[in-house]
Amino acid sequence: MIVTLIVVCEVGFWVLLAAGLFFRYVLGMRRTGLGLLLLEPLLEVVLLVATAIDLRNGADPSWKHGLAALYIGYTVGHGHRTVKWLDGHAAHRLGGAEPPAKPPRYGMARARHEGRIWLGTVVAASVASVLLLIARWYVDDPSRSGALESWIFTAWRTAGIHGLIALSYALWPKKAPRAEGSALPARDPQNVTDVLVGRPGENEKQVR
Repeated sequence: MIVTLIVVCEVGFWVLLAAGLFFRYVLGMRRTGLGLLLLEPLLEVVLLVATAIDLRNGADPSWKHGLAALYIGYTVGHGHRTVKWLDGHAAHRLGGAEPPAKPPRYGMARARHEGRIWLGTVVAASVASVLLLIARWYVDDPSRSGALESWIFTAWRTAGIHGLIALSYALWPKKAPRAEGSALPARDPQNVTDVLVGRPGENEKQVR
């Protein structure tokens, strides 16, 4: 049941998101669209309550409950950024707004961008860990809660790997490609043409 509910919540997330953007930018019903977008957190609440009821009814804690905690954590840590990104593109393509700014690609600006995304993963791991610790307390049986504890390790291992990837952008920042022709000295277009085709420039004409 839990796995099915996770799938339903994931599908529901995208359905509500698409419906909210459709109402906001195609139909011009911005309040209705905003209301649909604000319903997104209810999906996580439904999943959380269903997981608690499943444990309450005597279900053994398993990977399904751990996966549910990670899903909720991911939505809390990265859901807002995903909605904001899609809203910006929908506003541009459907509402005539300016195109959203692209994330930086080079240098320390890219490193800071990757660091902010990593912080979302830290939030996701923290939320998932809190939920799993509450579930372990709720079960109150160390012999049955081993699966929940292993998912806490999984959450922080994922955050650690992501952190190393983000850190690599700061330690080895990606350099922007040098503009074509930047090695040439700054000259006016006529003189550059003279050099390329082998014609004498203005200064050379004056000397002659």
